[in-house]
Amino acid sequence: MLRFLHIILTGLAGLLWDGVSAFGEVRLVNGENKCSGRVEVLRHNQWGTVCDHGWDLREADVVCLELGCGLAQSDIRGAVYGAGKGAIWLRHVQCSGHETSLTRCAVVLHSNSNCTHENDAGVKCSGALLIPTLTLLSPYTVFSPGEPIRFTCSVLLGHHISEFHLYKHGVSTPLVTQRADQTQTTVELTLSDAETFHQGSYSCRYRIKSGFPSQLLSSPSSNSINITVVELLTPHHWFNTSTEAPAGSVLKGHSFNITCSTPQQYPGGSFQLRLIRSNGTVRQSLPALTPSVTFTFPSAQSSNEGYYYCLYRVQLGGRTFVSRESQPLPIAIRDPDPILSPMVISWLVSGLTFVVAVIIIIIVAKVLCNREKKPSELERETRTCVDNTYVTLSINKL
Repeated sequence: MLRFLHIILTGLAGLLWDGVSAFGEVRLVNGENKCSGRVEVLRHNQWGTVCDHGWDLREADVVCLELGCGLAQSDIRGAVYGAGKGAIWLRHVQCSGHETSLTRCAVVLHSNSNCTHENDAGVKCSGALLIPTLTLLSPYTVFSPGEPIRFTCSVLLGHHISEFHLYKHGVSTPLVTQRADQTQTTVELTLSDAETFHQGSYSCRYRIKSGFPSQLLSSPSSNSINITVVELLTPHHWFNTSTEAPAGSVLKGHSFNITCSTPQQYPGGSFQLRLIRSNGTVRQSLPALTPSVTFTFPSAQSSNEGYYYCLYRVQLGGRTFVSRESQPLPIAIRDPDPILSPMVISWLVSGLTFVVAVIIIIIVAKVLCNREKKPSELERETRTCVDNTYVTLSINKL
């Protein structure tokens, strides 16, 4: 019984399958171009046609891929490209669509099907692989580091596609590769963890198996999508004030400045300065026309005392991105020192005391000196009497 089944199966195999070595090339004749026309195969050095019985898009795809003409746009029946001459080598071809050559498809040789050259099969190929379409699944094109970036790559006709690739312009190797089954026309390609390196322009391609021997053909590049990855660095900040102020302080009534700076900038950004004080929070912003901006306070008051934080904010692609806040910058507001400090007053008092003491000493010394020079009353009377006598005597002699 088993031997009988083996003989039957062997006979059927001989009937349905012809040896690959019996066939040679495949060509297209009488078409608009090299990728359309009547299908002919070479057998025993003689070209013959293919009957259109059972002919559909699967067989047409195999022919187009084998000839490097992309994918089949249509399967042609009824000798549209003219009736051939000679033998009809293949009747009722049965391709699965995955074969690398038409001669590797199952066929019925010398079938009793009523095939004439009015039934010659033909194909119309795309001529080249169709251009795929890249689509961004996210509603925006601007991302923060760590966010996933999801694309889809699709093609209108997806027969024989082996794999899809996502490329970044300027990088020769694909960043993402996704295998596809033979009938899949769309796949998702995801960059799971965005980095600043991923900023750039993206496109996709697909590859198909074609020809005999088997080879992979790459499609043209799809449309491009530009991706921006925004990485905002933590800004730095510092303050300047008068040199008389102690470290970390500003004198009341004096002016002071706080400068915020970031090494990386985007168009339309701004700096925000936040003050946290005992009775609440105060915010103010300035546009980031340069990498650094300065917030000016013309007259320091007690309300300016507290902890200052700086951050950088920018809107891109309909999204708002905010950097981390800088480290706190504490600023204390102090009353200015009096004009005469206690030490200066002490010096002045000491100096005045010394001057007063010197003046008193001088006055006392003069008084004592005058007392020594002034004659007594008796001395004045004696001198007067003597003088008078002297005057009188002088008169008498005259």
